[in-house]
Amino acid sequence: MKAILFFLALLSSLVSAQSNIKEIKNEYSRLLEKSSYGNNPKAGKYYEVNGIKMYCETYGQGQPLLLIHGNGGSIVDFSKQIPFFSKTYKVIVADSRAHGKSIDKQDALTYEMMSDDYAELLQKMNIDSAFVIGWSDGGINGLLLTIRHPEKVKKLIITGANLRPDSTAVEPDVFKRVSANYSKFKEQFAQKKDKTALDYTVLKYKRLLSEQPNIDPKTLHNIKVPVLVIGGDNDVIKPEHTLEIFRNIPNANLWILPNSGHSTLVVYTHEFNLKADTFFKTKFRTIKDRDREF
Repeated sequence: MKAILFFLALLSSLVSAQSNIKEIKNEYSRLLEKSSYGNNPKAGKYYEVNGIKMYCETYGQGQPLLLIHGNGGSIVDFSKQIPFFSKTYKVIVADSRAHGKSIDKQDALTYEMMSDDYAELLQKMNIDSAFVIGWSDGGINGLLLTIRHPEKVKKLIITGANLRPDSTAVEPDVFKRVSANYSKFKEQFAQKKDKTALDYTVLKYKRLLSEQPNIDPKTLHNIKVPVLVIGGDNDVIKPEHTLEIFRNIPNANLWILPNSGHSTLVVYTHEFNLKADTFFKTKFRTIKDRDREF
């Protein structure tokens, strides 16, 4: 009887958790529809960056904090972070190359190009270095920004990032779906005569997602700044791959969030924001031998 009651209680908690996630997702969608972030003339400005016009908005005052969104995303994705961090930081949030208002008509799109854009953006803004938070592809860009332009990053937080586009990094069901979707789109794209600008943009997104990144884990050894590596326990990125990233960065902390997919900073907004703020403001602690007991 006790076993049955325990099972029913566990089932009830799982159903409740799923319902809660659905509510969070719906609330977040409504927030994005009403949000002025990404379309705020008072906060927005274009910068000439590496041959493109990069759109960027800034909020608040204090230490610079750069937020980098993911594939197909834009400034608005950080609607739950900007209000919190702009109270104590100078929040810098831009549309990555070929995203949002940052128009890019070139065929090529790589994470290296985007990370270089962010370094140049900070340079154009006369910012020597900044704290950085990268979500999904933004996490990849954050890693590459730190590797390629180490002087620009004070501390880095990444969530849902990967080093390679295969099933060792991405959950098999997601990898299979993304690969099939890319193949189908390429066929349709080749057959379509009157291609629109949107067609070319979507092709770049899907190609980026399916063929990149290709980061050697050994290059992470060159990262000297503290890094907080985050993932959901049900992320599209395998937890063991997130662990691999953590293991290869000399000064890193690891945070795996329970009952969370790829949107850790949405599902756990309050906890994420507080943890990020604490990480930026606290001296990194190296833990060895007996210190591991606490």
